[in-house]
Amino acid sequence: MAEAVANSGLLTVRLVTPDRLLLDATAESVELPSSSGYMEALYGAAPLLSELGAGEVRLHGGTSGDQKFFVAWGFVEVLPERVTILAETAMHPNEIDSEQARQELAEGEKLWHEAGDDSEKYEQANLVTRRAEEKLASAKDASA
Repeated sequence: MAEAVANSGLLTVRLVTPDRLLLDATAESVELPSSSGYMEALYGAAPLLSELGAGEVRLHGGTSGDQKFFVAWGFVEVLPERVTILAETAMHPNEIDSEQARQELAEGEKLWHEAGDDSEKYEQANLVTRRAEEKLASAKDASA
């Protein structure tokens, strides 16, 4: 388990899904996709609890080095010395199946066209589409 030493300037970062622990390391900073846009957590930050959106978690420095993970939906807790990311879905970009992500994108577009005036169906279609687009972007970054 990675433990930040007091006054080290490093955050302890944990990335967890319902079925696995993907990361337990330290980092100088963590970029996170919240439901309202990207934010960055630094050592000493004020406590925050936020809804996680779909996108990339980017870690910089510390024992983690520079790493990226695709995440979708969940919550993030930021404390002065620790960031805990509880994600519904999380994976390293190399684990992403691009063909499956393209199928998810097509499904989201189909749902969007079928939503009509139903705002709940429209919102669901947008969530499926955004997740697929972010997954494809992460996979593309991994292959670049």
